[in-house]
Amino acid sequence: MSIIDQYNNAKERYAALGVDTDKALEKLKKISLSLHCWQTDDVGGFETPDAELSGGGIQVTGNYPGKSRNLTEMRADLDKAYSLLPGKHRLSLHAIYGEFNGKKVDRDEVEPEHFMGWMDWSKKKNVKLDFNGTFFSHPKAASGFTLSNPDKSIRDFWIEHGKRSRKIAAAMGRAQNDPSILNTWIPDGMKDLPVNRLKYRSILKDSLDEMYFKDISSKEMKDAVETKLFGIGSESFVVGSHEFYMGYALKNNKIATLDLGHFHPTELIADKLSAMYLFFDELLLHVSRPVRWDSDHVVILNDDVRYLTEEIIRCDKLEKTHIGLDFFDGTMNRIGAYAIGARSTLKGLLLGLLEPQQVLNKFDEDGNAFARLALIEELKLMPVGDIWNYYCETSGVPTDKYLIDDVMKYENDVLSRRV
Repeated sequence: MSIIDQYNNAKERYAALGVDTDKALEKLKKISLSLHCWQTDDVGGFETPDAELSGGGIQVTGNYPGKSRNLTEMRADLDKAYSLLPGKHRLSLHAIYGEFNGKKVDRDEVEPEHFMGWMDWSKKKNVKLDFNGTFFSHPKAASGFTLSNPDKSIRDFWIEHGKRSRKIAAAMGRAQNDPSILNTWIPDGMKDLPVNRLKYRSILKDSLDEMYFKDISSKEMKDAVETKLFGIGSESFVVGSHEFYMGYALKNNKIATLDLGHFHPTELIADKLSAMYLFFDELLLHVSRPVRWDSDHVVILNDDVRYLTEEIIRCDKLEKTHIGLDFFDGTMNRIGAYAIGARSTLKGLLLGLLEPQQVLNKFDEDGNAFARLALIEELKLMPVGDIWNYYCETSGVPTDKYLIDDVMKYENDVLSRRV
């Protein structure tokens, strides 16, 4: 049976539940994930020829052959990754991925000119850019404290980096005629028990106030602040906790960033959305996968992702939710990791779009817990795979059946030659 025949059969089954699969796919086509550039090179960046991730409470495991070693290779890998994804998606850059041309440019010196090449690439590829300040992998982050550092000279260095990151994001937004989302995450915290938690959080608040002092049009860029529960080397205390940033973002009209890997493994992040949507106009999600206490495994379509994406749809907040990916795995083919993570997130969103909302809501209103749960269970075995294959086929990207061969061909033709 052809993919179109399978789709038509699935379409009929969903129609019997009151779901229009064509309309669901039209909505899915409009969703743009923001891919994270740092999966291509294990968060090394290109500040120096031998740059690599260091410190910051994060680490990459594995050394699978073929990671990108320069911007040319990175852009080739990104082109390949995008070719495996249906829809049109964005790119999220870190400040360490500028075009520095072998010159020493410290974090408090970065300028929009160092990202003009990316802006040109963005226009050529029609891929909109988001941005992140890089508050790790630097001697002035070695103590474990950046914006909350009691040492004013170090603190001022990072405040300046934050200001310049905002300037770069604004330039990107103007160039692409669409606001660039600037996410700020810092690694600040302690391995063991602090005594004066309030001191560090007071310093962080003041640093953020200074960093955000200049108003920038939301048509150019939007500020987001990322919460975290723990980190390697900050197991006992993280300055920028969920409560801190939720309060700061609410008071200062910033976007709160929820990363799936930044909470306790038993917390259901999906449950937080309906509460936060009542108070925030927009949210930024970083889709990652925590395994025990490691937060950056390749995203798969597990329950956490499915619950998250379904909740976005149920709350009718697609247009107010920015969805980025954030994982880095050096144990496998990195392009394949992109494909698995992004496609799994899109599948989760498709599952949400294929839910018969009216029927489920009626069961809710009637208090019919049995019928509601029975229908939710029935949906798990509906032929969503046939809808997904049709979406891939009509978008000109490989269906799941051909994904492995496609990725391995790129590895054999391109990645294996990087010695």
